[in-house]
Parts: sequence; structure tokens; C-alpha cells
Amino acid sequence: MKFETALRWIISFLLIASLCAFGRDPKADKKDQGKPQSKAVDSGSFGVYVKGQRVITESFTIAQEDAATSVIKAQLKEAATSAVVQKSELHITNAGELVRYEWSQTSGGSITVYPNNDFLMEKVTTSASSKAAEQSFLMPSTSLILDNNFFVHREVLLWRYLAADCKTEGSDLKCQQGPVEFGTVVPQDRTSMSVRVQVVGKEKLNFHGADRELLRLNLSGESFDWAVWVDDSDQFKLMRVSIPADNTEVVRD
Repeated sequence: MKFETALRWIISFLLIASLCAFGRDPKADKKDQGKPQSKAVDSGSFGVYVKGQRVITESFTIAQEDAATSVIKAQLKEAATSAVVQKSELHITNAGELVRYEWSQTSGGSITVYPNNDFLMEKVTTSASSKAAEQSFLMPSTSLILDNNFFVHREVLLWRYLAADCKTEGSDLKCQQGPVEFGTVVPQDRTSMSVRVQVVGKEKLNFHGADRELLRLNLSGESFDWAVWVDDSDQFKLMRVSIPADNTEVVRD
């Protein structure tokens, strides 16, 4: 897939408020009128490796649920037991605005984040019987959710950057010079932070035993500095993350 086509695909996911019905059977459209139309965008799993040992598997799906909303679902399983330990569900509009974020863990506790007038509101419960604690963030609804534990949220962040700050010139991808900053909410930490994204360029690396040329970007913040790689030939899907400070790598299965 060429840069230009792939970027249009990303923009259609993040910025277009309706799905194209070209080529559909009018009778089928009439029959399905009023029913939500779901369109798969990406799905798969990431293996999380610490010092070369697989510790967690993250399974995820990204889909356009209807003409206005996209949903990112993910769950974490322990590699040793295959037990689900955490789940999350992120609803955003196709303009990138937060509708609702929900997180839960099997050991108890849940988090919900949603817009409330000019604020983002977070509700946290530590058990089913406990009263929810509330915290507000004076941040716009276009702020990104960046859960500590789900790497698919980094893919959505990278797509936002590529769609807003990059363009194609012939077969080349041209992005804004220097890092671009995004405001994010980190639900587990009950805090907000700024993260920076910057494209580095094509790099050849070993991926599942074969040499692959992938597009590298740097993702950084006040206390972290990650290298991430996406496949510009396959809709800019996130393929690998390197976190040297934690001896951690994340690889798409």
C-alpha cells in the first residue's frame, strides 16, 4: 500500500464522520437501515517481553461501530496461565473525541473516563462494594487516553500524529519537523501528561526471523523514551515497541 493510500485510510478512521456506501445493494441498505454498521480496522495481539521472556499477551480489536464512533477493545492475559487479568474499552468519535473509556481487572476495581462539560471526569473504584473516587481534568475531549498497560492505545496515538502532521510527496512521507506534542490522560496514574511523537525514518530490523523495513518513530515524555515501528506498507499498523529502560520489547504476533 502506498503512503498516500494508507494515510487516506487512517484519516478515514480518525476524521471522517461517515462510512462510504458506494457499491452496496440499495435493497440491502434499505433492509439494514437503522442497524449499526461495524467495520474492522485492525485486530491481533502483541507479545510483551521482559528480558526476553514473554510475560503478557495483549489481544485487541479496532472497529468503526457506526458512522460516528470507533471502538478499541483490548484484554491482557498472563503468558504463564492464559488468565485474563485486565480489560479495556475505548469509544471515540471519528473526529478523535473521547466518548467513554472503561477499564477493569479481574482482581477487582474499575476505571471510567468520560467528558463532562469542559472537563474530563475519571471515576475509580477499588472493589465492587467501594464508593467511586472522582477526579476531573481540565482537558478537551480530544485528549488521548494512554493506558499504562495497553499498547494498542499507542497505535491510535501514532495514527493521530500521522493523519494530522504528515503528508505525502510522491512516494515520500513528509512530517512536521521536530516532535509534535499531544495531551493525554493516564487513567491508572490518575494524571495527565504531554507526550511527544517524531518520525525518524525507515529502518531495517529483524522481525520474527526475517528482515523487514519498517517506519520508525520516537515516542517520549517526561520520564520515558520509546522507539516504535509501524508498517507503512500495511496501514501503518504498530509492529514493535522498544523500551530499553525497562528491558522490555513489545512485538505484534
